Amino acid sequence: QVQLVESGGGLVQAGGSLRLSCVASGGTFTTYTMGWFRQAPGKEREFVASIRWSGSSTRYADSVKGRFTISRDNAKNTVHLQMNSLKPEDTALYYCAADKFGSGNTTPTEYKSWGQGTQVTVSS
Repeated sequence: QVQLVESGGGLVQAGGSLRLSCVASGGTFTTYTMGWFRQAPGKEREFVASIRWSGSSTRYADSVKGRFTISRDNAKNTVHLQMNSLKPEDTALYYCAADKFGSGNTTPTEYKSWGQGTQVTVSS
């Protein structure tokens, strides 16, 4: 199983930006579809974005389309989530996840490797 470590979370005002990063180790990064999920207190974990192992094909939740961008740097075994125009409802613990040869699925159970999460808090 690949190991994942997220970073880049923090406190930001509404309308601001943050860039999350997730570094993978212990596996062949180019064989993993990478996903970002988030979980707010009292809510279920929800899909945010994914990027496929086989290229740059991406998928986004409707709630973040046009504001968030997922990208990957295979040379550095890293996936990023650029978050712009942040809203208070984006406040959550953000998780990075990996799915070997995955299709970019939006279901958390399809991803077998998870990071510990990084907190994003957006103030109004």
